[in-house]
Amino acid sequence: YNLAAETMVRSNQTSMVTEFLFSGFPKFEDGNLLFFIPLLIIYIFIIVGNLIVFFAVRMDTHLHNPMYNFISIFSFLEIWYTTATIPKMLSNLVSKKKTISIIGCLLQMYFFHSLGNSEGILLTTMAIDRYVAICNPLRYPTIMTPRLCTQLSIGSCIFGFLVLLPEIAWISTLPFCGPNQIHQIFCDFEPVLRLACTDTSMILIEDVIHAIAIIFSVLIIALSYIRIITVILRIPSAEGRQKAFSTCASHLGVFLMFYGSVSLMYLRFSATFPPILDKIIALMFAVLAPCFNPIIYSLRNKDMKIAIKKLLCLQKMAGWHH
Repeated sequence: YNLAAETMVRSNQTSMVTEFLFSGFPKFEDGNLLFFIPLLIIYIFIIVGNLIVFFAVRMDTHLHNPMYNFISIFSFLEIWYTTATIPKMLSNLVSKKKTISIIGCLLQMYFFHSLGNSEGILLTTMAIDRYVAICNPLRYPTIMTPRLCTQLSIGSCIFGFLVLLPEIAWISTLPFCGPNQIHQIFCDFEPVLRLACTDTSMILIEDVIHAIAIIFSVLIIALSYIRIITVILRIPSAEGRQKAFSTCASHLGVFLMFYGSVSLMYLRFSATFPPILDKIIALMFAVLAPCFNPIIYSLRNKDMKIAIKKLLCLQKMAGWHH
């Protein structure tokens, strides 16, 4: 009887998994600090860098136009986008138990991807904004009104968060009963869906939906920039060309990094990469891309540099007055 009861308890334990284990982290215990310290430094840099960009735009009236408004919102989203995954990565690097509850995992997936979606939509909006500014300069002020600008910013965030709700709701109904090891450094759709003990042929439909959304955004942005570049090349003055190019170069840089890493991650369908490559790609779009954004926007842009200097000087002045 005892044996039968024990077997039942065991089978119940295997029947429902309550937490997942991250197996994507390096195994050697002492070496984890080697990863922890650089990751912590990068995370602090992302937060501080994006906050500086955000406040520099908000405080400087010269930058109160659609383009900078979108940049500041993008920076604000980046802070939360990285916060959805990096703090948990950091705690996993130093804790013995590298686990996450199922609810924690679903929330991480939801916020990480919703913020990523919002950023993708915002980048598309920024490309259209630059297209109108450069290809229809005379009509730009009447098209891109502050009201439309606010609506586009709020709309991209709301849509980014709503579009994932059905997907996360569906995943939350799946039974997880067998292995609970996530072969990744944060919760992502595919590694989690692979652990479900049910038919997950929906994964393929998911992949197709994600792919269509990514390709659609990339096409809009690419077409906008092709048109922009052809118009810029026709600008008679070299100075005018230079100015137009430098504005677009920073956008293009961010766009290429964001969509480049996202495409590697989500446009591969059944192709499997070696686990180490998987983790490198995940790090690229979860950690490295957000790290470069403040650098690209502040170094490539003269107005932005001035605004950041002003902001930092104001802080110093406030410190002296106190």
